[in-house]
Amino acid sequence: MKILSIETSCDETAISVLEAEGTFGDENNPPKFKILANNLISQIDIHEEYGGVFPALAKREHSKNLIPLLAKTLTEAKIGNPITKSNPLGNRITKWTEVEKILEREPELLKLFLEYIPTIEIPKIDAIAVTQGPGLEPALWVGINFAKTLSLVWGKPLIPVNHMEGHLLSSFASGKEFSISNFQFPMIGLLISGGHTELILMKGWMKYEKIGQTLDDAVGEAFDKVARMLNLPYPGGPEISKLAQTAREEKFGAPSAELLNQEIKLPRPMIHTDDFNFSFSGLKTAVLYLVKNLKEANHWKEIPLETKQTISQEFEDAVVEVLLKKSQKALEKFNAKTLILGGGVVANSQIRQAFRSLGNPITKLKVLMPEREFSTDNAIMIGIAGYFQYLKLKEKGQLQTATDLVGLKADGNLNL
Repeated sequence: MKILSIETSCDETAISVLEAEGTFGDENNPPKFKILANNLISQIDIHEEYGGVFPALAKREHSKNLIPLLAKTLTEAKIGNPITKSNPLGNRITKWTEVEKILEREPELLKLFLEYIPTIEIPKIDAIAVTQGPGLEPALWVGINFAKTLSLVWGKPLIPVNHMEGHLLSSFASGKEFSISNFQFPMIGLLISGGHTELILMKGWMKYEKIGQTLDDAVGEAFDKVARMLNLPYPGGPEISKLAQTAREEKFGAPSAELLNQEIKLPRPMIHTDDFNFSFSGLKTAVLYLVKNLKEANHWKEIPLETKQTISQEFEDAVVEVLLKKSQKALEKFNAKTLILGGGVVANSQIRQAFRSLGNPITKLKVLMPEREFSTDNAIMIGIAGYFQYLKLKEKGQLQTATDLVGLKADGNLNL
């Protein structure tokens, strides 16, 4: 089957087409995927001046981007054939009033929709998957309403997808073709992103139990806030990582001479607690006071570059140690043989290196993480999760189109 997937949870507009077969829970016929097309438009440059994602702008850009991205994706997947005189549209599309009602708050998207959709044949897809949440609700709504109109006009099943389930399952994506097989349950999933830091126990496919979470700031949020304290560009996480890596390469592990013998040591919050929860607010606050005290003690208006490198390294080391310790504790507690990572922060080089080192052929522990292109928000992960949801709904006879899902709403705080 072919599944069209749509992702608009934050500041990336993403659409993909996946070819999928197989089923979860069947070792003889595991899920297999082939990427037919995958496209993404990032809004980082637009939001940079705000130091973060501005929801109204994200919503506007999604409205502008979705139809051009859909056209490109369908063409690449070879399923966006134009209608010809010998193959007229006829009366197959008769629900323009409903389309106009769904997209009444997205006038630009409606205009582009009405210009493009009637010019192509109904693509040979079997379902449409779309992110329902969590995320920024104004951004989520654009994708959901767009998916609703496509489902309505094309008569295809509509599959709402949890964004975080997508991040978990993205760990299995590798290359243009991949399968999901030979993995033991229970699994431990670590979700680390701008809005989430969670440990998930997976006792089977699509069976999730949250066993730990951040009590305050998410890890990605902490990276961005510390970056602002150090006056680094947006997005801050990659900038922190670059400086930390430079410090390691140039052996700035010890404080530089400019620190006037003041040691840089940051806390590892909750690293020794018996639970699986996290806290990064205290670590962020420790950096705030460190920066303040260094400026006052040394009469600095701006923290010198070498000092920023040292602070970045210590901050990143603290984060990695806490994530590792909590994950190891969960693996031991539940005797798990597979650890999967998901979320945008998995793109961090130090985190990737540290968690790869946990993999052990002797203990038979597998550590899986998405390729970098699949660690940030993308439509491939929504397609994978959408396919799993499709199989479950089909088995129960509960596949529905937009006509049945009139009450489908964006949920910015949707739980896994």
